[in-house]
Amino acid sequence: MNIPQNLKYTQDDEWVRVEGEFAFVGITDYAQHELGDIVFVDVTTEGETIDAGEAFGSVEAVKTVADLLMPVIGEVVEVNGNLDDASCINNDPYGEGWIIKIIMANPADVEGLMDAAAYAAKIGA
Repeated sequence: MNIPQNLKYTQDDEWVRVEGEFAFVGITDYAQHELGDIVFVDVTTEGETIDAGEAFGSVEAVKTVADLLMPVIGEVVEVNGNLDDASCINNDPYGEGWIIKIIMANPADVEGLMDAAAYAAKIGA
């Protein structure tokens, strides 16, 4: 399982990468592996401020649909245009497969998320 050291992780298998005032959010390699081939991503919350733990969208895999949960409070400022081909999540979940770009309400909230070691322990990697 690929678990980059420079990211923060949620109990619900989302990751966060902070870049200046923005944060990028996606699902982990573990999550995309468990879901199977992702065929569609639905995010209709662009321009909205979403609370931590609330759904900001969903992913549809061949066998299931799963909610995408916001890791920290923030405004969704961009949805990844590459998601028209949802397979980019399966192929590169931490790069081209990011899902949303947000402005965090409180950047310090990221410190409450898991680091790579804690996430690895959570998933048994």
